[in-house]
Amino acid sequence: MSPDTLSTPVVETAKAAPDRARSRAQAARRRKAIVLAVRVLLLVAVLGLWEVLSRAKVIDPFNFSMPSKIWDQIWTWVTHGTALGPLGEQIWYTLYEALLGWVIGVIAGVVFGIALGRISFLADVLGPYIKVLNSIPRIVLAPIFVIWFGLGASSKVASAVVLVFFPVFFNAFQGAREVDRNLVANARILGASDRRVTLQVVIPSATSWIFTSLHVSFGFALIGAIVGEYIGATKGIGLLVAQSQGTFNAAGVYAAMTILAVVALAAEGLLTFAERRIFRWRPSGSDD
Repeated sequence: MSPDTLSTPVVETAKAAPDRARSRAQAARRRKAIVLAVRVLLLVAVLGLWEVLSRAKVIDPFNFSMPSKIWDQIWTWVTHGTALGPLGEQIWYTLYEALLGWVIGVIAGVVFGIALGRISFLADVLGPYIKVLNSIPRIVLAPIFVIWFGLGASSKVASAVVLVFFPVFFNAFQGAREVDRNLVANARILGASDRRVTLQVVIPSATSWIFTSLHVSFGFALIGAIVGEYIGATKGIGLLVAQSQGTFNAAGVYAAMTILAVVALAAEGLLTFAERRIFRWRPSGSDD
């Protein structure tokens, strides 16, 4: 058999590889387009059915409102402002409270989670107290924070912190406990101190666990800020909800919820983008 005969299958395989890669990329793009189209159609169908049922009085339009009135309310807030001031100011105030509470809760959760995951004695001492605190319904703390810190941003930030801390803490703690023991042992053999092992081995290994909690925790931060504003505040989206409810304006309640959903989705998109940039080496689990 000649060398040319042997080299022919290799050349054909090399030529076929780019074609397979292009086919997979095209299939992935088609799937994304189909998924997006189905999502849009589902949303349009739900909103259309809601509108039709409300106009036909099958469901009570006073209590359930309808998408057209919700859109009118949002447009009125955008163009003429709210009773509390410009809509952008209300969104920013709530977002500021949620972001600040989220950052503080994430930092505290990561620090305590890594510390207790690395130091068994500390985990044994503080473990029961953390379990007790975690068992408390944290939403009920919001009125207490309003009493302690007043109607300003501090009480809402505190509510956001306690909601964010625990999911981040438990993920960071589990991530620190799940670190490959061989990596830690090899680092120690090479002379790494406890501090360097924590910074260069444990924290990088736990990063994926921590990022998993960040997606959920920002939603919790928004909930904490909104609940605090609903109970007592001078401005914010939560106060808009409370005022709309007090005046039996169902469209206003749904409009505020819609604005919050958009803010939460935008934050989720930013977190997903950051996670993909940081974990570019990790294969994607889905094509979404």
